[in-house]
Amino acid sequence: MRGFFDLTVPPRGRVGRARGAALAICVMIAAVFASLPAAVAQTGSLLGEAVRVVPFAGGLEHPWGMAFLPDGGLLVTERPGRLRLVSPEGRVGEPIAGVPRVSARGQGGLLDIALDPDFARNRRVYLSYAEPRADGVATAVARARLAENNRVLTGLEVLFRQQPAYSGGLHFGSRLAFARDGTLFITLGERFDLSEGAQDLGTTLGKVVRINPDGSIPADNPFRNTPGARPEIYSLGHRNVQAAAIEPATGRLWTVEHGARGGDEVNRPEAGKNYGWPVISYGRHYSGGAIGEGTAKPGMEPPLFYWDPSIAPSGAAFYDGALFPAFRGQLFTGALAGQALVAVRIADGRVIGEARLPLGKRVRDVRQGPDGALWLAIDSEDGEILRVIPAR
Repeated sequence: MRGFFDLTVPPRGRVGRARGAALAICVMIAAVFASLPAAVAQTGSLLGEAVRVVPFAGGLEHPWGMAFLPDGGLLVTERPGRLRLVSPEGRVGEPIAGVPRVSARGQGGLLDIALDPDFARNRRVYLSYAEPRADGVATAVARARLAENNRVLTGLEVLFRQQPAYSGGLHFGSRLAFARDGTLFITLGERFDLSEGAQDLGTTLGKVVRINPDGSIPADNPFRNTPGARPEIYSLGHRNVQAAAIEPATGRLWTVEHGARGGDEVNRPEAGKNYGWPVISYGRHYSGGAIGEGTAKPGMEPPLFYWDPSIAPSGAAFYDGALFPAFRGQLFTGALAGQALVAVRIADGRVIGEARLPLGKRVRDVRQGPDGALWLAIDSEDGEILRVIPAR
């Protein structure tokens, strides 16, 4: 088996181009995991913690997003357009009926999933996806109720549609993150060919938007009263944000977004602020040409951290569990091109470096499970769900 190692990168200034019921569920899940054969595990270390990476479920086609149900089951989206329930024992169920129709080409398809904060009462789930339209394709977000038998979604309603639609198949975003106040953040790509739209308040290209759970616009959104601006916009100047998480200690939104040829960014979006794309970037175009006006410009926010070369980040989770003391308060993201689990090291609100757990597999999503483990969705035609647990 391939071994793992810690790779720590210096702080940003030197990064640049150089380089009760819950307890019962946890007990049940732990018992199931203990029965997995040790021969399939890989071991290593991350942030000084000895870890073991074990398979949990397989046979998933390009899994993209994950959400844990209160009973220990796991909802998983497959990019071709299926939603599946994985049981606490790792059994992958038949596709759940009632999902929206998706455009499953390029980077599009069924993307992220999130549970309503009041799911235990209303059983609502939220889905982001590439929606086929008469004038092209664009990211949309819908909500529906998951039936008690976990086999069908009912009452599907579309809450948000990115504008404009476009025929291309790239840069849809898209992650969903509920804030402490119950509003929903949606991260959106700029559709690659339409990158200039990331600076246009009349579009939702390259934006983080914020809506209420019913699709209405929060009264305190920053551009709600700006003539010509779309009122759902929260922040602008993003490229292709495929990772978002709420920091437990502060309630702040953090995002990790794809750069071009280098320049992947960690940001902490704030209301009304501009994060620069495509005017400023630490990356270069795929052709090798320069992007925009350089790496800084007044009125535009620099990243908290960036990677060069690119790791192609996707999925993110803050860790606040008990299994790994050294992980607490740190941000974890998956790496597609980097084929690793990446720990973004945070101290006093600043990013001070990173560490990697190489996997040799494309990590599409990262979540903290109810058992305190980190759960990873591996993006491939024969995709799988892995767990990162203590090596003891």
